[in-house]
Amino acid sequence: MNQSSIRRFSKPVIGAVAIVLSLTGCADMSPVQRGTATGAGIGAGIGAVIGGVTGNGGGGRTAGGAVLGGAAGALIGNIWSNRMENQKRAMEQATQGTGVQVSQTADNRLKLEIPSDISFDTNRSDIKSNFRPILDRFSTTLIENASTTVTIIGHTDNTGSDTMNDPLSVDRASHTRDYLTSRGVAAGRFSVSGRGEREPVASNSDSAGRARNRRVEIYVAEAQR
Repeated sequence: MNQSSIRRFSKPVIGAVAIVLSLTGCADMSPVQRGTATGAGIGAGIGAVIGGVTGNGGGGRTAGGAVLGGAAGALIGNIWSNRMENQKRAMEQATQGTGVQVSQTADNRLKLEIPSDISFDTNRSDIKSNFRPILDRFSTTLIENASTTVTIIGHTDNTGSDTMNDPLSVDRASHTRDYLTSRGVAAGRFSVSGRGEREPVASNSDSAGRARNRRVEIYVAEAQR
């Protein structure tokens, strides 16, 4: 790609980035508006790059192609819809005082971080009884918001070897999925994985830190249409 081509399609990319930064910085925007602006802006930037590279027939790379690509790219990425906001509020109410952390991620996904003292006993993947009411309420919100996809990731502390921790983390994620499907959530909406001890959120040098690292993270995403 020569310098002239770069200059021709860089302006839409810069414009898309400028728009998303200005919009998401507005103090009076709701989380839904800010999340939608972020997803659309990032998507537009990606689309502008694609459009600028591909351009039109005959190998020409034009600013027009970048603009068209940017318009298509605005459909890429996750959005934070009213349904997602309502689901977040419902889970905040359902988990209040339990230690479960409910948040909106930077890429507009709903995140539930469930510590081990609620979800699983040490070196076990069986769901504890006090985790079930949380999953019951969560399954209801998933059924109400049927367009979402769910990613479940299991984690462990550094006690034991990888040969034990890696399958344990996967089993915890899988059992969480299986419980939710038993409550009526379609199995095809889930992806599960285990990270073992590789992604700690606290130091493993003391029991409190290890307890934080033994966790399950659940992410819910609603794709931009």
